[in-house]
Amino acid sequence: MLPDKIILVGFMGSGKSSVGKELSKRLKIKYLDSDVCIEENEKKRINDIFEEDGEEAFRNMESDFLKNISLSKEGFVLSTGGGMPCFNDNAKLIKNLGNSFYLMASPDTILDRLKNDSSRPLLKDGNKYEKISNLLSKREEFYKKAADIIIETDGKNIDEITDEIIGCLGDKI
Repeated sequence: MLPDKIILVGFMGSGKSSVGKELSKRLKIKYLDSDVCIEENEKKRINDIFEEDGEEAFRNMESDFLKNISLSKEGFVLSTGGGMPCFNDNAKLIKNLGNSFYLMASPDTILDRLKNDSSRPLLKDGNKYEKISNLLSKREEFYKKAADIIIETDGKNIDEITDEIIGCLGDKI
């Protein structure tokens, strides 16, 4: 029996998208990325939404997305945006949506994974390590609140993290 819904939360660069796609492939259920879904719905990139509408408008779009997806009868793997659990009542919505996992990564791991990525609006200017550390420390409690299980990702590859999640799902698959 497949789990209904698997939700991955964590900081940008923690592996949510890569692991989510691999989980989807292995479990043969649909893969969703909340940022991609919002971009398709709004017909603009996340960076443009931040610049034109502001962060608050984007955070409201995330909440609306979660409320809509909770009505889905289909199972799926959902990779959430890094800030999604931290705003409105999203952590609670995520926790109630299905089997939620916090992919935890250290600031060093995140910096290494994002060093060549210029698409992150919250890391555009200044000292990236400092920004990652500060933002991660503010968000961590929300990630833990949204998650049923914490998976440490430092030093692990996509297959190892995916195997660990599947192991946690146990008799649900």
